[in-house]
Amino acid sequence: MLRLTGSLLLGRVPATGIMRTLQVGDNPTRLAQAIAEFGRIDKTLHTLNMIDDESKRRSTLTQLNRGEGRHSLGRAIFHGKRGELRQRYREGQEDQPGALGLVVNMIVLWNTIYVEAALNQLRLEGYQVWEADVARLSPLIHDHINMLGRYSFAVPETVARGELRPLRNPAVDQE
Repeated sequence: MLRLTGSLLLGRVPATGIMRTLQVGDNPTRLAQAIAEFGRIDKTLHTLNMIDDESKRRSTLTQLNRGEGRHSLGRAIFHGKRGELRQRYREGQEDQPGALGLVVNMIVLWNTIYVEAALNQLRLEGYQVWEADVARLSPLIHDHINMLGRYSFAVPETVARGELRPLRNPAVDQE
């Protein structure tokens, strides 16, 4: 395994030669089997570390939840075709995920700006905003976004000047 690694690093053996060294016919060679076993050692150590380290498990779960939140937003945006790419030509298929990513990024930016504005407003009104709570906020929320229906692209004058729209006051909205 060390000789194989050295040959790779020094560029002495092409990749095709290494592949021939690792497989004879349909059967892996003993070197290929040794590399597979070596990989299993690393996987086993990783699994044992995950079992033993609660903070690592929590960190991994947090990352998984963030990924699922992003996928949930993407599914909500891409609702019309149920997440299926239906263009018959390759260029159209490549454009759809790119456009989806752009819309997801716009929603994340919008949410980030307005969540920060809402937090600043709460602080100005004297409410205590805990940083531990702020850390749990996600810009991937989308219940407040109209995914269906009519859209107006008329920009209010205040927004055209670079100002934010006024924040909604839940106390006034309930009346």
